[in-house]
Amino acid sequence: MIVPPAEEFEGLMSTEVASDKGSNLEAYANETMDPSLSWRDIAWLKSITNLPILIKGILTREDATKAMEVGAAGIIVSNHGGRQLDYTPATISVLEEVVQAVGRKVPVLIDGGVRRGTDVFKALALGAQAVLVGRPVIYGLAAKGEAGVRKVMHMLKDELELTMTLAGCPTLKDISRSHVRTDRDRLQSLL
Repeated sequence: MIVPPAEEFEGLMSTEVASDKGSNLEAYANETMDPSLSWRDIAWLKSITNLPILIKGILTREDATKAMEVGAAGIIVSNHGGRQLDYTPATISVLEEVVQAVGRKVPVLIDGGVRRGTDVFKALALGAQAVLVGRPVIYGLAAKGEAGVRKVMHMLKDELELTMTLAGCPTLKDISRSHVRTDRDRLQSLL
């Protein structure tokens, strides 16, 4: 993917200061983050809606288990773009641990690090039921509007289909754990 010239990112390049306390993005984060939120709030949320509740930001086996205990209808493995906390693990590196903890009791989705169709393939092979795409879509939107988003989605689809063909997987159901190797696999082979 070729990154378009900076002048085409007008909607994302704002340096406008909301106040003397920082940028609009910082002000937004400060206004929307509630440090008092806890697992107990899921019960309240479930009491006011019939919609399924998916919990985003799960990165560990323990949090996946807790999410199921509080009644999550699904789990989204996410490090929120890797920009909230330094040294947060890559989502793909913890996906399999979360999938194993859940044991297919609830759907597991992955959000973060998806740039190519091969990333989608890897996530599906490691157990994700769906893949969320952020940054490439934002780049497509900033560069070419709706047509840019469509182009990004078509590129991901085409790359996934090519990867499936090269791996001998005629359908999504044919993608399995045997199609990928991880750092964990390499370490186990050394033992």
